[in-house]
Amino acid sequence: MHKNIDKIKKLEGPPQIVKKLFSKTELDKFLELYNKLPTTVHNKKQNVIKKRWLKNYSDELENIFIDKVKNEIGEFKMDNLKDENNEEILGLFQESYNPIGLHVDAGFNLDEIIFKQTLIPLTSKGSTVIFKNKFYGNSTNFTIDENELKVKDLKYGQNLRSSEHLKLFETKKFDEKDHEKYLKHEKIENLSGLEIDMVYEWEIGSMLIFDRTRLHCSSSLIEGKKIGLTTFTKK
Repeated sequence: MHKNIDKIKKLEGPPQIVKKLFSKTELDKFLELYNKLPTTVHNKKQNVIKKRWLKNYSDELENIFIDKVKNEIGEFKMDNLKDENNEEILGLFQESYNPIGLHVDAGFNLDEIIFKQTLIPLTSKGSTVIFKNKFYGNSTNFTIDENELKVKDLKYGQNLRSSEHLKLFETKKFDEKDHEKYLKHEKIENLSGLEIDMVYEWEIGSMLIFDRTRLHCSSSLIEGKKIGLTTFTKK
């Protein structure tokens, strides 16, 4: 568990959507950057392409992004992994054809005071489900899939696999209507005890900001593919 839970909790608040934050020109530059970057992971099982936002690929976009986020959440530091050359990674682009499962992006260093994460949609179709439920351990994929739970040989920067969330929250059956509407890709048993706080319908030019302790996942509503940029902050 994180060592500074009290400090982390003081920084928490409701998820927020900032509309019309990025211009079409800025979004085109993000997509241009995405196309330039090398592929980090192409997970054919999940049908997800991940590309790390490497430092020094675009100082202009870096400055635009940091200024706009600072204006919304105040002072912060980027919480970045390092690449093989020990260079900082500013965020993660994901091109998804299937929904991303239930997880939390709470970081890999339990000494740090994790803060907010952001999501910038670069395509218009898609939605993200934010739950009221929180988790104060490492970044984790929550699953009841026995094969996934057996995966222990994780590479640097990969999420742990766990079903611990089922012990943390009240064992209340997940709402069947919400499951049918948003989360058909998840087994309803894996959502036991969870409660939806917000469904963020992707909108070009907007940005979603929420606490890194929040459980979240994609909704099952995808048309073709979606591309988004996620970044992580700390204090």
